[in-house]
Amino acid sequence: MRLCRFPDQRIGLVDGEHVRDVTAALASLSAQRYPFPAHDVFIENLPGLRAVIADAAQSAPALPLDEVRLQSPVANAGKVVAAPVNYKKHLDEARADAEIHHQNRIAEIQNVGLFLKATSSIVGPADGIAVRHPDRRTDHEIELAAIIGRRADRVSRKDALDHVAGYCIGFDITVRGPEERSLRKSIDSYTVLGPWLVTADEIGNPSGLDLHLSVNGETRQKANTRDLLIDVPALIEWASSYYTLMPGDVLLTGTPEGVGPIRPGDVLDATIEKIGHMRVAVRAA
Repeated sequence: MRLCRFPDQRIGLVDGEHVRDVTAALASLSAQRYPFPAHDVFIENLPGLRAVIADAAQSAPALPLDEVRLQSPVANAGKVVAAPVNYKKHLDEARADAEIHHQNRIAEIQNVGLFLKATSSIVGPADGIAVRHPDRRTDHEIELAAIIGRRADRVSRKDALDHVAGYCIGFDITVRGPEERSLRKSIDSYTVLGPWLVTADEIGNPSGLDLHLSVNGETRQKANTRDLLIDVPALIEWASSYYTLMPGDVLLTGTPEGVGPIRPGDVLDATIEKIGHMRVAVRAA
């Protein structure tokens, strides 16, 4: 199942080159009162909603996919957990390029650990990337994003994938500089998620997925998730040993080699095998 979000809080089921508006399925969710949950209630209830969504799709209007403004498939992420330098070749390029490391010591992920990004940085592909510090180098980073589907507290690697609702393409946009990663990567619009959430059953093992990113038609990043230093199940095990992961939490699994600068006017085209393609425009903030 491929599920998207689009304006006016609508939910869509992607069906080939069309989107079926299945927003009516949200009526099956329990009404919430203050204090509202700090996690994504739709994703939490997705297993029970799948049949309702399928039924709603039977009579739902078919909207042309290329006319739908795709937003982040996650409406209410509680946190974004990110894995730095999780591909060996990216670790090597970060250490070799002074414009990337800025005299910071680039340590192995096993030593530097994970980091958090502000949820206010999340946008969808239609929103685009707004460069806030044009005087500094701003880089693209394509990543496989795993969306947590149910509460994960100190889960084992063996059971980790049972806690994943689905996957999407992620951009972890970053301003290069000496500051901590969390600051430089938490700028508004610097976490792009999309184009939709593909449920975990359609992906199976998230290792072995091809990734490709081009900027203005030029290939910049091309890799496969089999080359992750720490794979998705191990990342979930590690993250959940420090904090409980909740439905809607986003795990950015790391970017491969080939990171490079982007500028207003650029267009990014990203593809991940079994997920799809998303196009994102860059503009000035």
